[in-house]
Amino acid sequence: MLLLGCITLLMTSCYSHRNIGYLQEPTKANKIPVYDSAAYEPYRIRVNDEIIYRLVTMDETYSKMLGANNISTYGQYANSYRVHSDGTIDIPFLKPLKIQGLTEIEAQDTLKAAFREIIPDADVKLALYNKYFSVIGDAHAGQYHIYKEKLNIFQALAMTGDVMNTGDRRHIRIVRPRDGGQEPEVLEFDMRSNTIIDSKYYYIYPNDVIYVARTKDSFYKVPNYAGFIGLITSSVALLTTVLNYVAYMYK
Repeated sequence: MLLLGCITLLMTSCYSHRNIGYLQEPTKANKIPVYDSAAYEPYRIRVNDEIIYRLVTMDETYSKMLGANNISTYGQYANSYRVHSDGTIDIPFLKPLKIQGLTEIEAQDTLKAAFREIIPDADVKLALYNKYFSVIGDAHAGQYHIYKEKLNIFQALAMTGDVMNTGDRRHIRIVRPRDGGQEPEVLEFDMRSNTIIDSKYYYIYPNDVIYVARTKDSFYKVPNYAGFIGLITSSVALLTTVLNYVAYMYK
């Protein structure tokens, strides 16, 4: 019975592939959920987002006049422009432009068209300035830059150093802001499932907050079987020492 108890304790006190492994095949035995595929939707600019742009023109007069508001000497964008509550941005020398609800490419085309009304050869490169996501919980909390389009959940968490063993991969949450004063959307999913790929939970968007809760039983677990054996060995050694001391005292 003692041996059986030790084996049971060993199996329940260590982190296993079933608990923390990624891309597992959902089965009835492991109770991992299956997620439907969903088409990727590009990010659309929201109120309070900030954009940066670069204007290129061969017209030296306009280039010098707009240079202070366009790009610095060292190639870094000098200013960012916030999207107001009415969905517009204020760009020097232009009337307010509505870009809320547009993708970056659509906003870039809108800004280019506006500049070409006064500068025929104007070309514009536009980007979202606040292109980052945040992580809290058991996954090395911080704020991280979205360095490419279609950044997925695995790449995002790899930037943090991955989820800790104590993190609950079964209940990962993404808090995603919504426009128009609506409550943020909360997406909850099991990151162990291989069907997460190309699902609605797969891609990370600007301003997302990834929350990794701690598993309820993490206090009782050890990182691996070697750690568990070491813990048992140390406990037995301590118990033996105490019993020997007590026996010595009562001789």
